[in-house]
Amino acid sequence: MSEINHQVVVVGAGFGGLEFTRALAEAPVRITMIDKRNHHLFQPLLYQVATTALATSEIAWPIRHLLRKRRDVTTLLANVVGIDRPGKRVMLDDGSALAYDTLVLATGARHAYFGHEEWEPFAPGLKTLEDATTIRRRILLAFEQAERETDPVKRQALLTVAIVGGGPTGVELAGTIVELAHDTLRGEFRNIDTRSIRVVLIEAGDRVLANFAPEHSDYAEKALERLGVTIELGRAVTRCDADGVVFGDKELAAKTILWAAGVAASPAAEWLGAEADRAGRVLVAPDLTVPGNPEIFVIGDAAHVLRPDGRPVPGVAPAAKQQGKHVAALLKARLAGDATPRPFRYRHDGDLATIGKRAAVIDLGWLKLTGWPAWWLWGVAHIYFLIGFRNRLAVSLSWLWIYATGQRSARLITQGDEDKV
Repeated sequence: MSEINHQVVVVGAGFGGLEFTRALAEAPVRITMIDKRNHHLFQPLLYQVATTALATSEIAWPIRHLLRKRRDVTTLLANVVGIDRPGKRVMLDDGSALAYDTLVLATGARHAYFGHEEWEPFAPGLKTLEDATTIRRRILLAFEQAERETDPVKRQALLTVAIVGGGPTGVELAGTIVELAHDTLRGEFRNIDTRSIRVVLIEAGDRVLANFAPEHSDYAEKALERLGVTIELGRAVTRCDADGVVFGDKELAAKTILWAAGVAASPAAEWLGAEADRAGRVLVAPDLTVPGNPEIFVIGDAAHVLRPDGRPVPGVAPAAKQQGKHVAALLKARLAGDATPRPFRYRHDGDLATIGKRAAVIDLGWLKLTGWPAWWLWGVAHIYFLIGFRNRLAVSLSWLWIYATGQRSARLITQGDEDKV
């Protein structure tokens, strides 16, 4: 009977936290799931909300609804502010605390501005639904303001979008913003031609999609250039403000700046007082436990764990889900009396990135694709991992409509001060 009272606290209802909770079904434990938001977010499609292709409800689901059939799980909307390791308590911002026997921190990542946090107001990143709607608002407002602007220099700055970072998020944003301007908004304005938009992708490295094979990076660059994207390589951003960005010896006047250049871990390491890497990820043991505290696990973007070849496990959804499943299996074994440490082994499922609505790159190791076939496979893969038939159907129909007509239905300017439009 005492085993039934084993208290598990999970902080974070992202891919890792939900997979852990799912895999722990029917185990003799009580689970408390804590998140500062009431929804689980499918982050790989967040950029499509930011660029008006999808509505927020199509890629996010209430946590309580997802766990409604799990009577062993209690869901709390709360902010964690610290961890009392000796006392085995999670400290909340209202002054209360939750006791745990096992703690799983799956708190994800936040934006990293490489020591220039003052850039954030001018260059929002893309990690949350709030970020996506902020970016959507800024992009659409730029067109609205350009329609009223009579100074050609100021108008061009309004019609210039700078994207900092040439990883999958930056590449996907660049491609879809061009298509938004060229296809969806064309003909809707009277004083501007939305096709005159300038999208500039700035990457400090020597190629975009650096985690992909060089030939895929080359394909992505050519595909972006065909769409009209300007690619700037080999120069890091050194200034970012209301007027634009400076990179290398170049200054770009841009009223819309989007940040896709780097991430830092959540404050999990600070809460624990644990050793962390430069990105703030907790340096966990091979079995994903915190050294010295075998009852505490850190998974997903908050954890720094190495593969056998010495490279870190990437901060992607499949890795977080695999880690959640691994920790659930470890805990089940412990509850059954087997405390043998088992190192986590990451299985790389492949890399995917899309460039607009007709091109993509896919590297699954055994299968490498580019172009239109890769785009369809990318779409099928993402639809498969969405939760629920309704969402799969809604996203499928939205994509087919955009593909056939170029029209995007989520072009709403919301959550802003309308007096400042």
